[in-house]
Amino acid sequence: MKNLLLKLKLMKDTRGQDLIEYALMAGFVAVAAGAIMPGVAVSISTIFSKVASVMAAATNAGS
Repeated sequence: MKNLLLKLKLMKDTRGQDLIEYALMAGFVAVAAGAIMPGVAVSISTIFSKVASVMAAATNAGS
């Protein structure tokens, strides 16, 4: 019963939703800037690669 209540609370929790929306918007702006200014595309690609490697490391550490 406790497990069910915990799952229901987690489903109603929307605190992280804003953070995800802001991250998606920042990603969209970065992609748009890379499309408009090809010189910036390399820098953006490097940043996304670093973020992806950090997230992969965090996922592996959490497992």
